[in-house]
Amino acid sequence: MTEFLPVSSTGHLILVGKGLHLEGEGVTAFEIVIQLGALLAVVVHYRKLLADRLAGLLARDARALRLLTVLLAAFVPTAIVGLAIGKVVKANLFAPTPVAIALAVGGVVMIVLEAALKSRAPTIATLEQVRPIDGLFVGLVQCLSLIPGTSRSMTTILAGRVRGMSAALAAELSFLIALPTLGAATLYEGWKDRHALATVGAAPLAVGMIVSFLVAFVVIGGFLRYLGRRGLAPFGIYRILLAAVVLLVGF
Repeated sequence: MTEFLPVSSTGHLILVGKGLHLEGEGVTAFEIVIQLGALLAVVVHYRKLLADRLAGLLARDARALRLLTVLLAAFVPTAIVGLAIGKVVKANLFAPTPVAIALAVGGVVMIVLEAALKSRAPTIATLEQVRPIDGLFVGLVQCLSLIPGTSRSMTTILAGRVRGMSAALAAELSFLIALPTLGAATLYEGWKDRHALATVGAAPLAVGMIVSFLVAFVVIGGFLRYLGRRGLAPFGIYRILLAAVVLLVGF
């Protein structure tokens, strides 16, 4: 449910894992690998667009090449920073209190930015108008999502909004950026922790991926419709309330 919502799926998994006493390398690898189900949901949801752009790449169509450049520009900064500090982040920030702090800070930022941008008309109306420099900006901001509790979805959507996109277009771009970003992270972590992953078993992995796919597919369409009516502020309020609960329970 939280993979594509701006509330931090990693943060929620950390909190739920602590609550259910599910910890260890095998569990962490499981949580990462089942992202493949959610990524497949993006592929199915945007199958026409992706098929059109793939055919365009083979024909060297300008629109397809531009979208590929935008996605790569957004992916590369996160990949570099993730490889550089990933181990440090996991060792020090994968715990309820850091997650709660990041949830609260992100919630406040989301509410403030949403209010500031509400009266500004979007200057980027379609995916074809998104430039590589926009993708690079989104990718640089996306690096903040390596902090658990921040949310990759939140950082990419807010970055898109700052660049002049509508909330719905920023969300669509966020979904597409997830393909290289989460895809690479899933394959890298899955291979690196393959031995720990083997202890989980095939059946839990299959169930996790199927459920991840089905729920994510429903969430993608529902989230886009919701953004058109309510915006991001309610998610900011939810983040702050959840952070308060986590900190109170922790203390």
